Amino acid sequence: MKTRLWITAAAATSVMALAGCAAGPNQQLGIGAGAVGGALVGNAIGGNTASTVGGAAIGGLIGNEVGRNADQRNYDNSRRGYYPNNGYYPNNGPRY
Repeated sequence: MKTRLWITAAAATSVMALAGCAAGPNQQLGIGAGAVGGALVGNAIGGNTASTVGGAAIGGLIGNEVGRNADQRNYDNSRRGYYPNNGYYPNNGPRY
């Protein structure tokens, strides 16, 4: 029972610590999901607290990069004047 409590506390701490550094909404979501997924995989592989925390850290870093790339892509699209689902389709013209 204590092990499960420590694993939960470590995963929650990792998610909160990494999410505080995020900038965009996709980046925050990526960090949280990556840290939780990494903690689950790390616990399944190693079965101890160190592997769970390590998995959460690695998953959070991967989620951070994926989310940051999505935020950057959205920013670039907005700078070019393309907003998804607003009626403007660059290749086909406006749809009414």
